[in-house]
Amino acid sequence: MASTTTVMDPSKWKNLPPPPGFSALQSSHKSQPKSSQTSKQSYESLKTKRAWDFAISPAKSLPMQAFMLYMSGGGVQIFSMGIVFMLLSSPFKNLATMNTAFAPFAPSSAPPKAFSTLVLQKVVYILCSILTLALGLWKCRSMGLLPTGTGDWLAFETRGQPVPGTSPIVARKLHWQVTGYGADGE
Repeated sequence: MASTTTVMDPSKWKNLPPPPGFSALQSSHKSQPKSSQTSKQSYESLKTKRAWDFAISPAKSLPMQAFMLYMSGGGVQIFSMGIVFMLLSSPFKNLATMNTAFAPFAPSSAPPKAFSTLVLQKVVYILCSILTLALGLWKCRSMGLLPTGTGDWLAFETRGQPVPGTSPIVARKLHWQVTGYGADGE
């Protein structure tokens, strides 16, 4: 099998007019710094837009995480515990690596890993991470893992001391009289 390759003569394409909307760029010495300055500004604005996109990225994942929590159910199973652990640990991981994560978006005039670089974007990033943490804590509360009721704190309550010289039965009768219950426990 012999392949035939056709070589086109480039000289016949030289006389074609340029396509519509095409303008021939003529580079002059004066326009070069202006376009360089414009491209630098557009690059800085692009980095700022990307920083804002990265700042709200934890909030963009909240609907998917909420759906995962809904599908995991309300019981304490290994799957739901894994999802809750992911929700509770990811905000802390995000906050620990925040300056490194925002370093590529830092303006060229500022130090990339400083706390004072991109402050507003970092504050929004922290707030979105706190929302993720709140969603995980809400799931823990709905699963009954957080001590929110009075019954969860009974171990820390103290009981009254019995009256000296009385038996436990007499102390119980005294307690019923003080609290308003009858001797038969009504």
